[in-house]
Amino acid sequence: MTTIGIIGAGHIGSQVARKAVELGYDVVISNSRGPETLQDLVAELGPKARAATATEAAAAGDFAVVTVPLKNYKDIPVEPLAGKVVIDTNNYYWERDGRVPALDQGLATTSGLLQEHLPESKVAKGFNHIMAKDITTDGTPAGTENRRALATASDYPEAAELVTRLYDEFGFDTVNVGLLSESWRVERDRPAYVARQTAAELKDNLAKAPRTI
Repeated sequence: MTTIGIIGAGHIGSQVARKAVELGYDVVISNSRGPETLQDLVAELGPKARAATATEAAAAGDFAVVTVPLKNYKDIPVEPLAGKVVIDTNNYYWERDGRVPALDQGLATTSGLLQEHLPESKVAKGFNHIMAKDITTDGTPAGTENRRALATASDYPEAAELVTRLYDEFGFDTVNVGLLSESWRVERDRPAYVARQTAAELKDNLAKAPRTI
């Protein structure tokens, strides 16, 4: 069975862990405060989950989910993620993260920054434009009318394909935005951000997105 390394155990990370365990995945989850602070969550998740350090979670995962505040992305361990798909949920909140001129000026994307930090990994955007609570409640079987859709983007087709497969297992259709350089279309404050939308609606919202806010 596939193991997912989850780096970040906040709202998104814990919800991804809950759904992944429900689907039969093994989960190794970490946060910045140490494994001992995750015992209640791990007890809730059950025997298919364990707490670890970020480096241990990165090493244990067949692929990883990085879900930390953007200001902390350079703390993500590099070596144990080499060659692996890394799903990035980051969003830029300048009020929390401080100003990042390259993002303000439309010269970079949040996931592109993580890809630069992880040059040997295959970063894909995922789970950044959905409320955490909806991850475990809004999914429906494939083919369901008005099924909710989520976006991904990656410079690596195999990474986008992994996200597409995971989205489907979680109960969502996928719209592939393209390369990470286009992932700004689903970032904060754009039309697609946290809206409940079908694949057709998501495509329309992506097309309407302004480059800078």
